[in-house]
Amino acid sequence: RTSMDKEEDLEILGEELYSLIYPKHREDAAKLTGMLLELPAAVLSQMLQDEAMLTAAVEKALRALQLSPKASEVAQKDEDDVSQSSDSLGEQLFELVDVYNTGHSQKITGMLLEQQRDAVLQLLSDPKLLEEHVNLALKTLKEQNIEETDLSDASEADETDRLGEKLFSLVEQMDSLHANDITGMLLEMDAASLQQLLSDHTKLQVAVQKAQAVL
Repeated sequence: RTSMDKEEDLEILGEELYSLIYPKHREDAAKLTGMLLELPAAVLSQMLQDEAMLTAAVEKALRALQLSPKASEVAQKDEDDVSQSSDSLGEQLFELVDVYNTGHSQKITGMLLEQQRDAVLQLLSDPKLLEEHVNLALKTLKEQNIEETDLSDASEADETDRLGEKLFSLVEQMDSLHANDITGMLLEMDAASLQQLLSDHTKLQVAVQKAQAVL
């Protein structure tokens, strides 16, 4: 095959990728597609068949964008420019929190989002303040883990209730309209799988998308 054929293949792959990425990431679709096109063509073809694989790759590319100098402009925007919706605030906050690699990005984001909207906006625009809050939240989580270990004789029903509450608050950020139904469907999984969903944002997104398709 000539190099021209390969270029045409890449162009077709690029168009297909762009059409899948655009509905969820309108502003960054072109950048994200460009980043993914640096991967081997075989991997790209597989991604087009495997939604979970594509979602994970897009998440990684988004994080890379977030770490680039231009991405920090998100934090510098005036408050008026920051989207009014809590979904958007949650996503922006998650990306910034995730940079700290605490292993608890989703939980910490959820904790920070419990504050007043103005306080959340302040965190988005002040990296130092955000770092303080992330460290505080991490400390709280560690203390909770110690307490949970002490209370290990709690019944399985209590465990499911607690997981259900955590899961609901995360699902609500993604789809507030169907949060109850989706959480109910996810709670049919075993506790270990639910813990995985709580600690892995990408897996949770994929599970929510599957549940949405059934609804």
